[in-house]
Amino acid sequence: MTSFADLGLAPPILKAVEEMGYTEPTPIQAQAIPVVLAGRDVMGGAQTGTGKTAGFTLPLLQKMLPHANTSTSPARHPIRALILTPTRELAAQVEESVKNYSKHLALRSTQIYGGVNMDPQIQELRRGVEIVVATPGRLLDHVQQRTINLSQVEFFVLDEADRMLDMGFIPDIRRIVALIPKQRQSLLFSATFPEDIKRLAGELLRDPVSIQVARRNAVAESVTHVVHPVAREHKRDLLVHLVQSRDLKQVLVFTATRIGCNRLAYQLNRDGVHAAAIHGDKTQSERTEALDQFKTGKVRVLVATDVAARGLDIEDLPCVINFELPNTPEDYVHRIGRTGRAGKGGEAISLVAPEEYEKLGDIEQVIKTTIRRDAVPGFVPGSGSHADSDDRPERSSRGGRDRAGSSRERERPAARERSDAGSEPAPREHSLREHSSREQPAREPGRDRVRDRTHDRGDDRRRPPRGEPARGDVASARLPQSDDPIFTRPYEPESAAAADLERPAPPRRGQQVAALLGGFIRKAG
Repeated sequence: MTSFADLGLAPPILKAVEEMGYTEPTPIQAQAIPVVLAGRDVMGGAQTGTGKTAGFTLPLLQKMLPHANTSTSPARHPIRALILTPTRELAAQVEESVKNYSKHLALRSTQIYGGVNMDPQIQELRRGVEIVVATPGRLLDHVQQRTINLSQVEFFVLDEADRMLDMGFIPDIRRIVALIPKQRQSLLFSATFPEDIKRLAGELLRDPVSIQVARRNAVAESVTHVVHPVAREHKRDLLVHLVQSRDLKQVLVFTATRIGCNRLAYQLNRDGVHAAAIHGDKTQSERTEALDQFKTGKVRVLVATDVAARGLDIEDLPCVINFELPNTPEDYVHRIGRTGRAGKGGEAISLVAPEEYEKLGDIEQVIKTTIRRDAVPGFVPGSGSHADSDDRPERSSRGGRDRAGSSRERERPAARERSDAGSEPAPREHSLREHSSREQPAREPGRDRVRDRTHDRGDDRRRPPRGEPARGDVASARLPQSDDPIFTRPYEPESAAAADLERPAPPRRGQQVAALLGGFIRKAG
């Protein structure tokens, strides 16, 4: 196949493809499009960035074209195609591709994902759409609220199926599949094929055609791989050194946790490298803004967790850095799949600490490649370099205070990490010895007498700090001062609140009940 016209696509679709600047189909597109047009189920395996989105979008639009409806009635636009993706970013990008390819067709599409208000999505569904691109969780929310009808779905696409497995979406997928008609055409695409995905494919697909344009867990040949050995505590210094010394303008950095993602982005900004963070705890607007700033060059480094390893379509991304190696070797394939897309060159750099060498070995077994080691001078683990470049505050020559003017006391490691991450430092926990040796303020004469009276009255409310009067509490009474420790002078109340304290204590609840019973007995007698 030399052109999209040879694939038998309709002129309106070919026009949209040409307007997007595509002239020749990729291998996955050339193999998948004819099979989908023939009505067969597909189990497609292709490395990310090879154009598999168009591989299923274009033929689906072609098959839906004969029944496209120009009516304004929502009832004439039932949901006919359902595309599931694991992340919000991928859902948005797939739906954008659907809109671009169907711009000359009378077909409507919308995207449904969490993290945003449901009301606009409900309004879109009520207006009628033929194609829905959704994440599983939010789609089930609409099903529960009965704002979506899946009874007329003809085409079902499961994109990034292995990522669905990693994120625990397989039970949700089975629930969704039970809601759509059994007579449908199903397509499953995945970059990797673990055994669980094969079992899922056996449940969803009927006599599928297997399309594999790259070996399992293969990485793009246009990507170069390098490992920089470095001690864990010096990784950030090495990252800053690489970005600044090589003048890297656009770098996607992966961390293992959300907390580490936030901390690293904060520290990079503090070190003069403009960075933003993107992970699952961010709202959709925050994630979209960070991605837009990265694409436009306003942000130099985008720090991300594996939630961004799939679906981020960034043109000509030159470099991906693994600040921490992933826990699952297959995730390495997804991470570096953000660079070297569509045959373009890219670089995958991994900062590996000695305790991560076992993970590195597992990754090399999966990708069937030995990654080149390149030690950066001054950052070799165990060489003694940067031994004193930790994050502890620098001390001034005066020896009593650090440069920030804080005391000499040593921070706990957890508190230091939270401070580096930009959060409020944890309150200092005093030892029992410090607490017992702290000088206690002298008690006011007569205070214990009033406190005992309050206890007798059954007032178990916690007393406020000394000097802070509370309504209804004895702290509101002004107590006279006396030098006599025994305080034998009669107490003269100075306010109505204090006068109340001199009144007899009310009877207890048991005494009140006994008095009432006694009254009834006397009357009965």
